[in-house]
Amino acid sequence: MRCVVANWKMNLSSVEAKAFCEDLLGRCAPESGTEVGIAPPFTLLSLVSGLVSAKGIKVFGQNAHAEAKGAFTGEVSMPQLRDAGCFGVLLGHSERRQFFGETDAALAKKVKAAWQWDLLPLLCIGESLAQRDAGQTLAVLGQQLSILAETGPGPLWVAYEPVWAIGTGRRAEAPQVREAHAFIRAELNRHLGAAASAIVPILYGGSVTPESFPELLGIPEVAGGLVGGASLDPKKFAELVKQAG
Repeated sequence: MRCVVANWKMNLSSVEAKAFCEDLLGRCAPESGTEVGIAPPFTLLSLVSGLVSAKGIKVFGQNAHAEAKGAFTGEVSMPQLRDAGCFGVLLGHSERRQFFGETDAALAKKVKAAWQWDLLPLLCIGESLAQRDAGQTLAVLGQQLSILAETGPGPLWVAYEPVWAIGTGRRAEAPQVREAHAFIRAELNRHLGAAASAIVPILYGGSVTPESFPELLGIPEVAGGLVGGASLDPKKFAELVKQAG
């Protein structure tokens, strides 16, 4: 299975989102064996879901709280994502870890909460440039995946996103991606068992473009992409979807 997910981050208005979806649907439709997703800002979830869900495109929240309700001003819950038409939720994106102090302990609770509300967690993991330069990449990935020892198996997608390659125009070289994805697969096997691990796609995230994607898709264990900047252009995103198919 191939997967391509657009992460719009804090971008686009309702008018822009509607134009994007209409343009995208005019250019492509998900093929059998290819899952396509869009993670819009919270304010656009219902709008985007209404435009694309019937066409087989999945909608993801960009984050959610582990509690179903309560006095958590500024947060959004898993059942609220479901109510807005979401299929899944991004969890642990590097920007959430870096700017908002999201911890592995919090993410373990969020993964289990997503399952409770029938949402697919897309767990993001990755190292900073300082960690890469210090030779700590695999140790960091292992620590971030250790939450699966607590959560146990369940529906899951994983995205490897080297933090230093997000929004910078840089991307990891093929040998680096190959090593990281092979390690992630081994860790999934260890924590979940081979059978449960085998159905978990591992996406690559980090300045994915139509120019870089074909090479990435040729790397073992790269099942697709979590796309940032290029996902704001419907023409580029449609090309990525076609490449994955």
